[in-house]
Amino acid sequence: MKIETPLHAEHQLDQLSGQFEHWRQTRSHTSERIPQRLWDQAAALARVLPRTRVAQHLRLSSNDLKKQMAAQPEPNAAASATTAGFVEVPPATYSPQAPSVTEIELQRRDGARLRLHAPDTSLATIVQSFLEAR
Repeated sequence: MKIETPLHAEHQLDQLSGQFEHWRQTRSHTSERIPQRLWDQAAALARVLPRTRVAQHLRLSSNDLKKQMAAQPEPNAAASATTAGFVEVPPATYSPQAPSVTEIELQRRDGARLRLHAPDTSLATIVQSFLEAR
């Protein structure tokens, strides 16, 4: 049973209530056990809506519903149990790269020129010194 929103869950609760009523009216004996498919749906709804509300709406014992919920694994628990384990991560290949270099040519108003071929890290300092010098 897939439950997307609380409103969707409320609608499913109403539908499940009708299924429980139909089962109660058509069962052969009053002591007949509730079918597991109905318990499964009730337990799924009780994971989204308050358990006491689900039990009351379906006319079930809250404790019996709690036991049914405990007997079933949570949908996310099964998925996380299968994904847990050791995952080998291959070592990163390290290839030293040449530092990035910038080439720039500057000219001041007085005609002085500066042509740079330098690593990016020192470029700002050099440009600032050239422009401020007189």
